[in-house]
Amino acid sequence: MRTALKIGTIAVLLSVAPVVAEAGRLEGVGIGAGAGAIVAGPPGAVVGGLFGYVVGGPNIVRHHRTCWRTYRGYRRCSWY
Repeated sequence: MRTALKIGTIAVLLSVAPVVAEAGRLEGVGIGAGAGAIVAGPPGAVVGGLFGYVVGGPNIVRHHRTCWRTYRGYRRCSWY
C-alpha cells in the first residue's frame, strides 16, 4: 500500500512539473476567471479564464541578474 502511494505521489509530481513551468499562464487564468466571475458570473469566469490563458499573467519572477563593476570599483546589478 505504501509503495503504491509513493509511486502515485511521484507520478503526480512529475505530471505537475510542466504546469509549473508555465506559471504566467496559470496566473493569467486565475486572474481572468476571477474577474470574469465577478462581472458576468459563471459564463464570465469561463471567458475570463480563456482570455487570461491567451494573454498570460504578470511576470512576478525575475529571471536574470547582470552585475558589473563601475570604473570606481562599485558593484552595480540590474534585473531583466
